[in-house]
Amino acid sequence: MPRCALLSAVFLLSCSGAAAAQAGSTAVPNGPTDPAAVVIPSPWSGSSGEFGFASAHGNSSTESFNGRLRGRYTDGDWIHSLDLFGMRSSAEYTITADDGSTTRQRQTTAERYTAAAGSALQLGEHRQLTATGRYETDDFATYDRLATFGIGYGTRLLDWQRFYLDAQIGPGVRRAHDSVEDRTETGLIGRGLFDLKYTITDNTDLVNTLLVESGSYNTYAQNDFGLQVAMNQRFALKAAWQLRHNSDVSDDNKKTDTLTTVNLVYTFK
Repeated sequence: MPRCALLSAVFLLSCSGAAAAQAGSTAVPNGPTDPAAVVIPSPWSGSSGEFGFASAHGNSSTESFNGRLRGRYTDGDWIHSLDLFGMRSSAEYTITADDGSTTRQRQTTAERYTAAAGSALQLGEHRQLTATGRYETDDFATYDRLATFGIGYGTRLLDWQRFYLDAQIGPGVRRAHDSVEDRTETGLIGRGLFDLKYTITDNTDLVNTLLVESGSYNTYAQNDFGLQVAMNQRFALKAAWQLRHNSDVSDDNKKTDTLTTVNLVYTFK
């Protein structure tokens, strides 16, 4: 009996030692691993969608929405980006006729859609050659349709622990339709894009993007300022203020437009 017990103990110890060795081999970084367990990093990064909606009903009714979708795809030394934006507002009001009868009429008060795409070839850390295109429709602007394309050089101007400032500068071409005079204008432009981000806390970011497209017949500038607070890894609240300025507009239109939004942001992981 003692001999059987001794053999049993040796067998159990050898089995437990083999199991421990197998567990240790999977824990060692340089040891053999299961290929199916290897996590391949996603080429998509910085992709997000945001949406805001407001509705009021009573003596007068108004509805407005805005949405944005951003994507970023990395393929080796190439980085491709996509930015889609849409905004629409409408109002319903009562019209009283001379005989005292009333009717309800709905009218669109704002409608704008923008699509932008770009590709960048990385030349090193924070240095790249860029090619970008942008198309916009706005039913309530002097230029109701416009398209721009530009190439340039991008670099990081400032890089601190919680703050950075990137810039892209280069030439381009713009084609725009003047809805007032019903004519299409095409010309060369100088394009500049300045992107700033300041991380206030671990879950709060301050961002500002300035786009300038200057040509012989018009200079366009758009500044987007926002404060984003993350609630968790996927959802955040964002308050933003946008300013758009055209140097050459019709007499009936203002040169500067502003837009204030408070949106829910969803980050795709």
